[in-house]
Amino acid sequence: MESIGADLEVMPRTPLADSHVAAIKKIATERGYAKGDMVAEVGEPMDRFVYVIEGEIEVVDPYSGERLIESSLGPTQFMGELAFLNAGSHTLPMRAAKDTRTLEAPREDMLKLMSEIPEMSDHILTVFSARRRKQFEDHRSSIKLVGAEQDGAVQQVASFLSRNRIPYQSYALDGTDDESARLCNLSDHTPSVVFDKDQLVEDPTPRKIAQLLGLDLDIEQDADFDVLIVGGGPAGVAAAVYAGAEGLCGLVIEDTAIGGQAGTSSRIENYMGFPTGISGADLTYRGQIQAMKFGTRFAMPRRVEGLEKRDDGTFCATLDDGQEVCAKAVLVATGVQYRKLPLEGREDFEGAGIYYAATDMEARFCASKPVVIIGGGNSAGQAAMYLSRQAHHVHILVRGDSLADSMSSYLTQRIEADDAITIHYNTEAKALHGEGMLEAVTLETPDGEEKMDCGGLFIMVGAAPNTCWLSGLVDLDERGFVKTGKDAGRASPYQTSTDGIFAVGDVRAGSVKRVASGVGEGSVVVSAIWNHVNGRSEMA
Repeated sequence: MESIGADLEVMPRTPLADSHVAAIKKIATERGYAKGDMVAEVGEPMDRFVYVIEGEIEVVDPYSGERLIESSLGPTQFMGELAFLNAGSHTLPMRAAKDTRTLEAPREDMLKLMSEIPEMSDHILTVFSARRRKQFEDHRSSIKLVGAEQDGAVQQVASFLSRNRIPYQSYALDGTDDESARLCNLSDHTPSVVFDKDQLVEDPTPRKIAQLLGLDLDIEQDADFDVLIVGGGPAGVAAAVYAGAEGLCGLVIEDTAIGGQAGTSSRIENYMGFPTGISGADLTYRGQIQAMKFGTRFAMPRRVEGLEKRDDGTFCATLDDGQEVCAKAVLVATGVQYRKLPLEGREDFEGAGIYYAATDMEARFCASKPVVIIGGGNSAGQAAMYLSRQAHHVHILVRGDSLADSMSSYLTQRIEADDAITIHYNTEAKALHGEGMLEAVTLETPDGEEKMDCGGLFIMVGAAPNTCWLSGLVDLDERGFVKTGKDAGRASPYQTSTDGIFAVGDVRAGSVKRVASGVGEGSVVVSAIWNHVNGRSEMA
């Protein structure tokens, strides 16, 4: 299956071309480090591009102070990974292993240079992507989670990190190794998040972690954006790519993780160009990299609470902390969310046995346990196939008597042929049971009620549009989806009832609820946004 980058272990070491190094010299300054000097500390922003002229730079274990890995950076190599594109922070210390000379270029100048020399940009992004993949897969990070399997708040942090492909290390509260014991003592034997060597994050939330990582973009009050893209799913990310490519100054606001609902899919096999499949998170993460390369900015996890149209036609969005951000146009790409089932005790078990995504993290929590999936769509089918590799058994609950109308044929055939999966037709969940963690569910079946052991309940049913933040500015249909095109009295198929507000993807009334269609709509709508921003009316 495809990933976010190439395998660093087998990548040939290719230096930048001489002409590329010469171009970097024009915007860089030369700097020297004595052996043992720190080149970058944990938490410092990636605000410069560092190219090694001579010497050696090593990765340091932030806890022991010793060299972390055998490999290092030598002459003709450069520091950094994908966080450089979005002005993120260093999560591992870097140190001069011997006397070292470097070229160091300011981040903004380097990004401009990369946009002007695509061959150099391709080279750097390929290396950055491979490094991020290696760090993520090897869990190389100064972020450590303790007891995530027992605490909903720490699980939310783990989900945020995992879905955004940010490396972290996870430790059980009852771990017997030295590091687990040290962390448990540091956290007083309670679930927690530790950053750097011993910084205990009080009341951890994804937002607090994002601030430590430089992902929670500090948006200037007077920032002048052409388009505000609300939602980072496939449609929003595609629009971010094309907006940047067309020279629009764009900002994407995402409240959870890049990928949206598609990001919760562990394996997508019917998206063109990926014959071996790709996870929803990796697919959209690749798009985010493209968008950042073209200059589109991302802020997460941030939520838009309300929207206002000013007298001059500018739109101003109020974020969850009261901050305002304004733009000439708004693209609604907030998609849909799974509906919350009216089960008593559901909120108490969310993050403690009830999940709305089936990624690597949730699969680890449910390993060797029976799991129940509620839903009959493609997301439910993909989750069932993925979880069946680690769970004791997977049970799919379907209200109707068939999957034919809601799930792709290839998934239905695989599920029906898998001995580790059982489909329960005409069946619903009626009650939840457990002390602290979910332990069992009561089912209502055609033969009466049945209590079933359950180590994880995955709710993947219904589609509630995320439109409450629009503050009544656009027309919605009876189910809350945004009306566009002819339904809104507009010529453009993605224009809403209000000039300057557009909608794409699952949140749009009448759209096809598939990843590919969302990507297509997000790509196409940018021409209409460009026309609006530049004062050109749409042709009828």
